[in-house]
Formats: sequence, structure tokens, C-alpha cells
Amino acid sequence: MNRMDGPRLRRILHYLKPHRRIVLMGALSLVVVNLLGVSLPLIVRNAVDALHGGFALSDVLQKAGLIIALATVMGLVRLWSRILVFGVGRQVEADLKQRIFDHLLLQEPGWVQSTGSGEVISRATSDVENVRRLLGFAVLSLTNTALAYALTLPAMLAIDPLLTLAAVGLYPLMLLVVRLFGGRMMKQQRRQQEALAQLSDLIQEDLSGIGAIKIYGQELMEQEAFEGRNRLYRDAALKLGRTRATLFPLLEGIASVSLLLLLAIGSGQIESGRLTIGDLVALILFVERLVFPTALLGFTLNSFQTGQVSLDRIEALLQRESLVESPPEPIAPVEPARGMVEARGLTVRYPGAARPSLDGLSFRIEAGELVAVVGPVGCGKTTLARALGRMVVVDPGQLFFDGIDITRLALEDLRRQVALVPQEGFLFTASLADNLRYGDPGAPIERVEKASRQARLEADVKGFPDGYATLVGERGITLSGGQRQRTALGRALLVEAPLLVLDDALASVDNNTAAGILAEIRLQRSRSVLMISHQLSAAAACDRILVLEEGRLVQEGHHRDLVTVAGPYRRLWEREQAERLQAA
Repeated sequence: MNRMDGPRLRRILHYLKPHRRIVLMGALSLVVVNLLGVSLPLIVRNAVDALHGGFALSDVLQKAGLIIALATVMGLVRLWSRILVFGVGRQVEADLKQRIFDHLLLQEPGWVQSTGSGEVISRATSDVENVRRLLGFAVLSLTNTALAYALTLPAMLAIDPLLTLAAVGLYPLMLLVVRLFGGRMMKQQRRQQEALAQLSDLIQEDLSGIGAIKIYGQELMEQEAFEGRNRLYRDAALKLGRTRATLFPLLEGIASVSLLLLLAIGSGQIESGRLTIGDLVALILFVERLVFPTALLGFTLNSFQTGQVSLDRIEALLQRESLVESPPEPIAPVEPARGMVEARGLTVRYPGAARPSLDGLSFRIEAGELVAVVGPVGCGKTTLARALGRMVVVDPGQLFFDGIDITRLALEDLRRQVALVPQEGFLFTASLADNLRYGDPGAPIERVEKASRQARLEADVKGFPDGYATLVGERGITLSGGQRQRTALGRALLVEAPLLVLDDALASVDNNTAAGILAEIRLQRSRSVLMISHQLSAAAACDRILVLEEGRLVQEGHHRDLVTVAGPYRRLWEREQAERLQAA
């Protein structure tokens, strides 16, 4: 059997500690069960010996009634112990799932996306279930096995030490077999869990991208990819199944041989007069009591090892610290907030990237100013948007909001001041109104309607069957691309944050609607707006334009000035105008 080291034992006890009262009651119940289990064979022995020397019907009925009563009590107490201990496992399972979910919400988006939802879901579901079995079934079974041996062996030795040693002499062989198979089973279980996580990840990804699969006719390719991962999972499960199928019959066979030895030797002891029939019957019952927990040891070991593997995986997840956290002693934001932003040598590098995504950016956005950020694909525009909301790692002293270093603001305070609208606005499976008020769930319908008007969504809502109560479906599947973007924009407008960041949030909106939205936003001088866009015609209407190239700020100014100077902005503008002429 694999030795459980101190740290692992302490971790298991740590999870059981909040429920120690219930665990103690369950352990005491198991003590009662095993005491009754030891007393029953002794009562049967006395009854058999009494029958051998002659008996009265009343004595037989009395002993039978006593045996039935004790067996009934033992069954009820055993049931009670299982309810208690299994209940602890279920409670730990619920607590763990809540801890994992709360912990995941603290992680930065980049880590969650790079890890893979299938891997995370696997740890939050199947791994947690394995820990529940560890703290329920495995703990109960191991405790019961320890008590069974501790109370049964002395009673057997008191009857006949030689027969006892003959009966349990092969049990160390069981433990040796379990030890030989234990390490292999743990490795195979880990491979099976990893294969399951990969399979879940593919399913999650394909269901999310089912539209792209259909458009490009790649069903066959995805089927082959699934078949490959499914085969890996099947092979891992079969290897584990073969190991189990070999181990458990071996354990049962060894237990059966020990019983045969007891019968063979015991028969000779009876003939020589050194043992009564009642003694042999009692020993047989005692061995039967030990056969089940010993044979179950293989199943228990499997659950215990699987639970330890899953516990390691869960602990690794829970110990992972987010790279973006609130400071220990945050500074209160300026009240009232003005929405002024300043970057001083802002540099952001993603883990493993060859070069920084943003390289030494320095600029200033005044309160109420509408500023556009333009540049070729991959120049760092989206990274800048994420940096403003601290969705990526930002070093201290590089980015300021209302004159305060954003790394010194609590995350919840900063994100109340910054409303970020990504290009792919995520919508939840809920009503349109609930999606619009997601940033402020208690907002009245009047504010929802106002935000909808500002986002030019009101006319679309009138055409929906249930108006604002219309369910938008998973990820907003029932809405068009433009409607999803405007819903995400309306959500940001509703919270009335002093800084609005539009990360190409009007890409799926026609030019007239986009112009109307920008005109509405310009009227609200109470907020600053940073608009990231590939549409230079929209950027031309802004107060200033920041031009990025390879993560650096290469130009800054108004459209009318930038188009007169040879440089990246004029090249982008001329390219856009040429594309418009070709499209016309």
C-alpha cells in the first residue's frame, strides 16, 4: 500500500476539521458496529455448543431473538454511520466547488483562456467528486477495516492462535499485491483524468464554435479530432480497468484460500478435541467479517489514491495566485471621478512573448475627451484596453487614473470607473434587459431603456417578440452581430462609468448607426472615451488620435493634421479610402 505522507494526511484532516463533530459521531458508530460484529459470532458459538449438548426450544428461540436483535441494531447503527460520514463527503464536495468557483473568478482572463475550460471544468467536477469519495467512502472503509482487525483479531486469538494465524496468514500477501498494483493504478488514473480533461476541452470548444464548423464544412475534421482524443481516453480507461480487473480477483482469491485453510485445519482440531464446533463456527464467522473489508481494501485503495491525485490537482488550482490582484492597502479613488488617464512609459509583455505588446507608451487623456486609438493589426490596441481595466499585468508607476496609480486602486474600485466594451461582447443566457443591466443588476427599467436608446438598440427591441424580456440565447446566439455589440455597448453605458473604452466595439455596426452612437456619446462630456477602431472615418471625428505601431506610440494629433504628414496614419487613411473606392 502506498504510504500516505504527513502533508497529505494533514490536508485530509484539514478538510475534515470543520466537520470533526460529525466525523467523531460516525467513528463512534463504527466502534459500536464492530463491537456488535465481534459479539455476534461469540453468541453463535455458545448457541452451537449448547445445541450440541442438547437444547430446549425456548433457549433456541431466546438466542435466535438476541442474535436478530443485535444484528438489527448493528445494521441500523451501520446505516447511521454511513449517513454521517458520506454526508461529510457531500458537504466537503459542495464547499470545494464553491471555493474553486470563487477562486476562478479572481484569476486574470488570460490564464483562464490559456488553461482551457475543459481542464478547469474537469477539476471542478470529476476531481471534486473523487475527493468526496476520498473523504466519504475511503475514510469510512479504512476506519471500518482498522476497527474490524483491531477488535476481531484478539477475539480469534483467544479461541485458537494457531487457526487464527493460519486464517489470516495470507492477508499480508493481499497487502503486498495491493502495494505492487497501487503505484501503477495511481499513474493510470492520472492519465485517465488528463485524457478526460482534453476531451472535455474539445467538446466545449466545438460547441462554442459550431457556427464556424458549419460554415467551413469541417465536421469531418472535428469528428476525427474527437475520435483521436476519445481513443486516448478509452485506452487510458481500459488500462486502468485491466489493472483493477487483475487486482480485485487476486484479493478475493487469497481471501478464499485462507478460509479453506481454516476449514481444513479446523476439522482436524475438532477431531482431536482441541476445538469445539462452536469455536470453528465462530472463527469462520470472524474470518468472513475480515474477508469483506480486506477484499474491499483494493476498492478503498483505488478511491484513496484517486482522491489523492484529484486533491493534488485541486490544491494546485487553489494555490495558483492571480497575477492581477488588489493591493494590500488600496487607495480610495477620487470622488467625483473625472476619467482622466495618463500613461508613463507603459510596457506590457505577455508571458512567453518575444517582444512586449506595449512598449513605452506615454500619453494623456483629459477628462471628457474623446480619443481614438488606431494602428495595424497586432500593434497593441486591445492590450491597451485591457491594461486600463487591469485585465493584464501592469507594473506600478506606468498607468494612472485621475492621477492615482491604478495598481494602488482596489480592482473593484477601478473597474467601477472603467467600462470596457470588447469587440466580441459576451452575452449571457438571460433576457435582454438582464444583459443590459448586468453591470448594475438593480437598475430600473427606465435606465435600461435609456442605455438602449443611447446604443441605438431601441428600434431593434421593438421588433423582438417579448421586448426587453426576450431571451437572447447562449452567447446571444439569437441576435445579429451588430445587435450583440450594441447590447454590450448599452451595458457599459448603463453603469455611467467616467471612462468608456470601446475596443473596436462598433465594427459590426453600419456607418450611420455608428455615427449616431458616437454623436450621442460626445454629448455626454461627463465621461472620457477611448475608442479603438479600424474605421478611420470614425476616428476622424474624435478630439485626438493615437497611432500605434508594434506596441509604440508613433503619432498623435487630430485627423486634419495627421493626414497632412507622411507617416503611418496617412498610409492607413489612404488604404481605407482606396478600399472604399474599390467597394463602390
